[in-house]
Amino acid sequence: MFKITRKVEYALIALKHIRTKAQGELSSAKEITERYATPFDMTAKVMQILAQKGVLKSIQGAHGGYVLTRDLSEISLFDFVEMMEGSIGIAKCLHNTETNCELMKTCNIASPLNYLNDKLIGFYKAMSLANILERTA
Repeated sequence: MFKITRKVEYALIALKHIRTKAQGELSSAKEITERYATPFDMTAKVMQILAQKGVLKSIQGAHGGYVLTRDLSEISLFDFVEMMEGSIGIAKCLHNTETNCELMKTCNIASPLNYLNDKLIGFYKAMSLANILERTA
């Protein structure tokens, strides 16, 4: 079923860390990688993506880093995954209209898959990042 990618995992780790900081306190990719043993390149990349999408703000300089700029309760899991990965769907034919599935003309599960996909998207849209990240062990 739906599996969260490493890219999404590292982004969630970074956001959970950053949201524990005092307002205005910066977090760097290096700090996060040292604390959670995530790979630096991927952690830095996801933080740059989050900054490009307006979730984080990048502060340049020797003592630079990132701060949270959006309320995570206003970002759905669906929107977040699409920020990180692009359009999502449970089958290629459901999220990429340019995909030419060789079975499309004879497929007998397109309608059930569309129904399931719509239900899952509704679930992901109803869940905010704040709901997910406020959970503890």
